[in-house]
This record gives sequence, C-alpha cells and structure tokens, in this order.
Amino acid sequence: MRNEVIAPIAFSQQGDGCGVLTIAGESEPVRFAIDGEVIHVHIRGRTRILHYRDPLRTLACANNEADHLLARAPMPGLVVTTSVSPGQPVSAGTALMKIESMKLETIIRSPRDGVIDQIHFNEGESFERGAVLVTLSEEGR
Repeated sequence: MRNEVIAPIAFSQQGDGCGVLTIAGESEPVRFAIDGEVIHVHIRGRTRILHYRDPLRTLACANNEADHLLARAPMPGLVVTTSVSPGQPVSAGTALMKIESMKLETIIRSPRDGVIDQIHFNEGESFERGAVLVTLSEEGR
C-alpha cells in the first residue's frame, strides 16, 4: 500500500469549491474540485487526492488496458512543471507533472509501471479536462 490511510470522512459544502472536511473527527476548511471518481482537496497548504471507486464502473473498465497507459487531465488547467522525460522508466505513483487548475496545484502521477513514451503538453501550456497529458508504454516493449 502506498502511503494510504483509510478513515471515516464527512464533507460539508459551503460554497463553490469550498467546504469543511472532517476526517476521523477532526474538521478542516478545504478547497476542492471534483472530477468523476477523483476529488482534489486543498487542505493545510497541500493538495490531496481522494478516490471514490464505483464498483460497477471499475468492472466495466477492467478490460480497457490501453487507457491504463494514459495520464489524463482531471480538469482543465495548465502545466506548471514536468518531472519526467521520454524514455524514462517510472513506477505506479511516480510524479509526472504538476498542473494548476482553479488556483489549485495538483501532481499528476503515473497510473502504472511503464516507460514515458510521450509528454503531450509543455510547461506553461493549457489543456482541457480529459486531455492526455502523458502516454506510457509498457516496460520491455
């Protein structure tokens, strides 16, 4: 398991992109952006990613292997920094790039082990939600 914590949470929305997150009984004001099953939460000066896995969607997508080689934009924004180069081997969870969207900085991480095949956007370039930011190839191919 990669630095993951499982704890009871509650969320109260208090405005557009603002709310209060309660984790294991402790409440904190947060800013957030929701993209399907991914929630980007800015709390205590850092951006965290919360995942909600819909079991039916997970089952439906289980055989879509090609999509697991793509790192997509969870929301529109721009590339702040790129942390990898084409040809570089990466592990699942490796930071690929930092993006900014709605004044929140988010780290885009590798969805799986592989080799960086292509980086589709340069630093400072903007992109739309769902855009392919980085393409991986399988190791050994």
